[in-house]
Amino acid sequence: MSMSIFCVSLTLVLSIFSGTDGYFYQVVRQCRYSSKDLQGIEFIDSYVFNKAEYVRFNSTVGKYVGYTEYGVKNAEAWNKGPELAGELGELERYCKHNAPIYYSAILDKTVEPHVRLSSVAPPSGRHPAMLICSAYDFYPKPIRVTWLRDGREVKSDVTSTEELANGDWYYQIHSHLEYTPRSGEKISCMVEHISLTEPMVYHWDPSLPEAERNKIAIGASGL
Repeated sequence: MSMSIFCVSLTLVLSIFSGTDGYFYQVVRQCRYSSKDLQGIEFIDSYVFNKAEYVRFNSTVGKYVGYTEYGVKNAEAWNKGPELAGELGELERYCKHNAPIYYSAILDKTVEPHVRLSSVAPPSGRHPAMLICSAYDFYPKPIRVTWLRDGREVKSDVTSTEELANGDWYYQIHSHLEYTPRSGEKISCMVEHISLTEPMVYHWDPSLPEAERNKIAIGASGL
C-alpha cells in the first residue's frame, strides 16, 4: 500500500467549566510517519486553549514556537528550561518506540472484501438491464472494480461510487453496469485489492434464482 503521511495522535484534554461558560485546554501529541524505515519521522506537540493553538513543539524545528502573545512568552521560557529537553526525547521514546505497533495494527492490516453481484431495474431507458457489483467491509481503501463481457473489459455504460467509509475503518464500493443482454454471453465483475493474492472474478448467471446467484458470487473464482 502506498503511503504519504501516516499520523497517530494522542490527545490529552483538560476542561474547566463555570456555569454555562467555561475554558477548554487541550494538548495534542502527534507522530507523523512518511516511510516504514522511519526516515522523516516527525513529532509534534500542540497546546490549544479555547480551540486556538497558541504554542507548538515540532521535532523538525527543534524548539517551541508561539502563535499568540501568550504562546510566544511560553515558547521563550520553555526553550530555555527543562521542557525543551523533554520534548527532544519524545521522538525516540514515544514515536519510534511505538511505530511497530501502529504499523502492524493499521498500515499492514488488510481485510478481504465481501462481494455481491445482483440485478436491479435500470434508471434510464438506454438499456433494459442493470447489474450492481458491491464490495463490502474491505481495508485498506484502494480497490479496483471492473466489468468483463466474455473476458473483455467493459468501459462504457459503467458508473461507480468512490470508496465509501463505513465509519469503522472499513470501506464499501458499488459499481453499476447497464447493458443489453446477449444470448450465451458471460458477464463478470472483477475485484482487485491488496488483500487478495490475485484478482477475483464473480460471474453473473441470470438463469439461476437469486439465492443461487449469491452463492456463486460468494464462491467466486480467481483469475
